[in-house]
Amino acid sequence: MTLTCLEWGQLKTGDDGLTEREADRLHAAAARVSRRLKPHAILTRTRDGLEAGQVVGILSVPGRTVEILPKIDGGDGAVRKALIRMLAVAHDIRIAAGELSALDTQRRDLLELLARLFADRLLAAVRRGLPRRYIAHEDDLPVLRGRLNVTRQVTHLAVRPDRLACRYDELSEDTPLNRVLKAAVKRLERLVRAPANVRSLAELAARFETVSDSPHPLREPVRLDRTNTAFHDLHRLARLFLADEWQSTKSGAADGFSLLFPMNELFEKFVGRCLKRALAPRAVHLQRRGRYVLSDDRGGLFDTRPDMVAETSEGLLVLDTKWKELERGGDNERRLGIASGDIYQMLAYSRAWGATRLILLYPWHPWRKETSDKDPILRRWTVANSNCALDVATVDVGAPDKVVATLRKIVYSPGP
Repeated sequence: MTLTCLEWGQLKTGDDGLTEREADRLHAAAARVSRRLKPHAILTRTRDGLEAGQVVGILSVPGRTVEILPKIDGGDGAVRKALIRMLAVAHDIRIAAGELSALDTQRRDLLELLARLFADRLLAAVRRGLPRRYIAHEDDLPVLRGRLNVTRQVTHLAVRPDRLACRYDELSEDTPLNRVLKAAVKRLERLVRAPANVRSLAELAARFETVSDSPHPLREPVRLDRTNTAFHDLHRLARLFLADEWQSTKSGAADGFSLLFPMNELFEKFVGRCLKRALAPRAVHLQRRGRYVLSDDRGGLFDTRPDMVAETSEGLLVLDTKWKELERGGDNERRLGIASGDIYQMLAYSRAWGATRLILLYPWHPWRKETSDKDPILRRWTVANSNCALDVATVDVGAPDKVVATLRKIVYSPGP
């Protein structure tokens, strides 16, 4: 059974919620996953149950699954669709609008939806045939096949005139790419419950019978090129499903599943890829390094790494994303509740990079409906003793298909 909540939401124990045992198991699983996601807390144990952190996705233990959705405007179905679109953009997976429209986002959780996308796409691809490659083989055969391995022939087989040391290439379906795809299929078979997904994955498992199992699918030397273009996005999806598997120390069997993303990192990746599209063909650098706030006779000190640096006709633009809710009303209306540390960080970027413009980008929230269809720039401040402007802007991730246009409007806007 799946329980759904929003980030920072509560999952209470009781008659209609979790049992104490389920809450303990989910909390223990979350603690193990959080070692990779540090410093992000996934689930915090409270007196009444569990509290979600600033992380979205799926966490499952035997008998219970928790789905954590981003805190954005819309019902569960619309939010799931927006989250899938964000994940697709952030991880460079192309998803057509028709594919999303065909999904039952209102009734199915995130895992079932992504499994449906993966299974439908993979079935369509493998029904035309599994991708194959020529694989090098060496064998001692009664007749020559391929090329003769002269060194082995005159040493190991010198007394065996009935055998020839052969080197040859054989077209095979047992490739690294297929082993990764098979591992994802087998993993999802143990996790999905929707009948359509169960049927599709069973057919896929049968089609991959000739492919061997991989002990370490994420270490497979997969080569993506023009011969297997149809499988590029499928490989990226498969890696998502395989990335966070943990094993039981007793039996070696899968003890749970996680498909979790820190929301601030997902927001940053999503905006970064959207900004590249918005400003193409101008250069946009993500997490660029090499500029320092201070220096001495031995070189630079305190390296900076802004989320995005873009080259515009007016000079360098530095953009930083913040997955936080801006404040409204009261004493914070003028400053929008922005933390002083975030401003000081932007000032350091301005100095180190010689930026002519700074942008702090936040998610749009429903209480700012007056800005939804107008200029997305909420404030424009001028950095003291300079000609550099600092803009505070928002994008609506609840409508991810519009974010590229919004970013283009922000960058090329003269400001309010």
